[in-house]
Amino acid sequence: MSNLNHGFLKDWERESNEPVISRVSSKFHHKPPVKEQLSAALYRLRVQQNKLESAATRMQQHDKDIFSKCVNSQMSHDTARAAMYANECAEVRKMAKVTLQCQLALEQVSLRLETIEEFGDVARMMAPVASVVHSIKNQISGVIPEVGFELSQIGDVLNNFVMEAGEATGATYDTETSSAEASRIMSEANAIADQHMKDRFPDLPASSLASSPQRTGEASFSH
Repeated sequence: MSNLNHGFLKDWERESNEPVISRVSSKFHHKPPVKEQLSAALYRLRVQQNKLESAATRMQQHDKDIFSKCVNSQMSHDTARAAMYANECAEVRKMAKVTLQCQLALEQVSLRLETIEEFGDVARMMAPVASVVHSIKNQISGVIPEVGFELSQIGDVLNNFVMEAGEATGATYDTETSSAEASRIMSEANAIADQHMKDRFPDLPASSLASSPQRTGEASFSH
């Protein structure tokens, strides 16, 4: 069994008759038990995950409405209006892609936190989770700012778990390995999001895209 299992989370409830838990408890003085804090963080992540799922559904419906207008304009030979609608669809789909990727990545984060909650290997397993939450926050802030703000706070909580676990047990984690795993999680989420986009969003009329003007910047899609 690893030092972490003998140290930081051998006893999730921090029973007073365990000297090592007393040592850890001093690191969390006046704080709730570690398992309680982790459960709270997991709950907050699921709330944000649900917000992203709802936002993705709204974006898909919004795109469907605009796409219908684009097709109707195309059939009426109103190329200027068709191009306008096609361009708006493209913008909505950019935001939808980011939202889907972040939603999928949060699903993996939640699964990892459930594993940590069950087996208690905080310092080793939490580091890539904190990195993923930070990456998601950076991506989603321009689309749904309130989710980005909440993820920033959750990320700080997770980072504190990692640091305090290391201080309490003397355990360390491989930063390079942690970053590589975080990148892998984001890449997998991106690949799945690409497939979801193909399944959920029909191709735009080629002629509308050809005449669609380029726009810069990203719009916010808050609830």
